[in-house]
Amino acid sequence: MLRKIRNLILLAILVGFGFWIYRTHQNVKNVMQYDEYVTQTLKKHGVSGNRELVLSIIYTETKGKRTDVMQSTESTHDTIETEEDSIHQGIVNLTEMLEYASEKGVDVWTGVQAYNFGKAYVDYIAKNGGKNTLPLAEAYSKDVVAPSLGNTTAEEYYHITLDSLLFNKGKLYRNGGNIFYAKEVRWNMKIVHLFNW
Repeated sequence: MLRKIRNLILLAILVGFGFWIYRTHQNVKNVMQYDEYVTQTLKKHGVSGNRELVLSIIYTETKGKRTDVMQSTESTHDTIETEEDSIHQGIVNLTEMLEYASEKGVDVWTGVQAYNFGKAYVDYIAKNGGKNTLPLAEAYSKDVVAPSLGNTTAEEYYHITLDSLLFNKGKLYRNGGNIFYAKEVRWNMKIVHLFNW
């Protein structure tokens, strides 16, 4: 009887893992449909080395399943009507964040985190050690981003990932952006690379 239960548990784990692999591969396929346009747009802006980064941002933001694939509406006054509009605006915004991070002498992942938090995050990190860290991102989210968008009481909600569970029991500040954004994009670069078959 115990052996049967153990085998059923093992089977359930294997089926779950198989489903995760299938779903992840499908999500990566959704993202990779934009590869050619991403490459063209990066070349147009003279930053062709950021292809994998842009694709992993698309994976992080929407898995390629929405019109605004890079969630670019927050960085423009224009409306995003097509996936191409989103990619164009996302690349413009990302390039601005990365160039500003370089000018300020901070790490590239600060620029990636600024894609989520806004350009002022680069200045904040430049004044606080020059490197994006989870404690700094959390403080900035709580003290700057969330209050600027109406959350003056540090209200939280759950964002369940392995990193978030280990760092702060899976919590983010409402209207405070995603403190794990740069880490998630970095991890998703590996996912996109590994599951692009």
